[in-house]
Amino acid sequence: MKKQPECQSSYWEYDVFLKEIDVAIIGSGLVGLNAAIYLAENYPKLKIVVLERGYLPVGASTRNAGFACFGSMTELLDDLSTQKEDEVWKLVEQRYRGLQKLRKRLGDKTLDYIPYGGFELFSKDEEDSYQECMDHMSAFNRTLSSITGAKVTFSSAEHKIKDFGLSNIKYLIHNKEEGGLHPGKMMAALQKKSRTLGITILSGVEVTHFEEDHQQVVLRFYNGQAITANRLLVATNGFAKQLLPKLGVTPARNQVFITKPIPGLQLQGTFHFDKGYIYFRNVDNRILIGGARNIDPVTEATVSFGATSVIQNYLVRFVDQYILSDTPNWEVDQSWSGIMGIGSTKKPIVSHIGRRVVAAVRLGGMGVALGSLLGEEGANLLMEC
Repeated sequence: MKKQPECQSSYWEYDVFLKEIDVAIIGSGLVGLNAAIYLAENYPKLKIVVLERGYLPVGASTRNAGFACFGSMTELLDDLSTQKEDEVWKLVEQRYRGLQKLRKRLGDKTLDYIPYGGFELFSKDEEDSYQECMDHMSAFNRTLSSITGAKVTFSSAEHKIKDFGLSNIKYLIHNKEEGGLHPGKMMAALQKKSRTLGITILSGVEVTHFEEDHQQVVLRFYNGQAITANRLLVATNGFAKQLLPKLGVTPARNQVFITKPIPGLQLQGTFHFDKGYIYFRNVDNRILIGGARNIDPVTEATVSFGATSVIQNYLVRFVDQYILSDTPNWEVDQSWSGIMGIGSTKKPIVSHIGRRVVAAVRLGGMGVALGSLLGEEGANLLMEC
């Protein structure tokens, strides 16, 4: 008898889970599940299988800080210095629309959405940067009014500095259209909605490569097994380079930690510093802070999870200097990291990479804002195959 390959699925597994797949989706994060849900709602007869390498969506969907944001003023000014103006504002509109789709799909209560707004901080050494923001604020608000519907999105908010208990901060700019949410509850709700719609989510399945012919796509797993599907959506974002090395997506690790509870913590909202590279918020009377990958970009261009003393120490000093200068004995409770997908431009990639294959990746650290919208765009493009 001819020896059979190892790691084969059983007859029962194949018959129920792996046979006659209409759409396979690699990645069960924000983009992947939003795409799956959209397809199931609009094409209910499709058999949709989502493949995830981890027990939870590996990457950033459950590892981000829960910022429902679409760009601080210094970040947008920096983007305008390197990109065309219409492209920058188109991306801002995509982020804002994506947030509204997410909120509509799951509901603010489910998301633990808190509409306190976002705040950008400026130290006493950043007078020029703050003044540049003030010079552009009226124009930004006029442009944003057609996107958010609000006459005033950005405004100065120095009076809040003392209320928040911040130190060594001279200026504050408020974005009233931003908020915070709970990434864990968000992803749990997306998983629940997916399963309710009959979508199969298979965890612990790492796709190493795929091949397309004129009839189907063959997906090959790490354990040597393979399945076929009529169409494939690649929604791995931070890990896209491993499957699609020529697509122009670079991994970017963001390190995060959260403190133990701090009595009397006054912060309310989401906070940005240094063009959005540093971000923090109050979560259950704890400081959650992350970012700073720009101080060591080479090391942080990795798909490996973990922490480095360079960035962890930097974030600790930031907390001491600006957030908890009057609380000397605060302690870190947990730390973790997430992997984003970035590139030479912040423009996301939603495109055909084969006749039956579409990629929806390179979210540039704005997965919460863009995931719902790009998932739907990728799903629609896939159905044109």
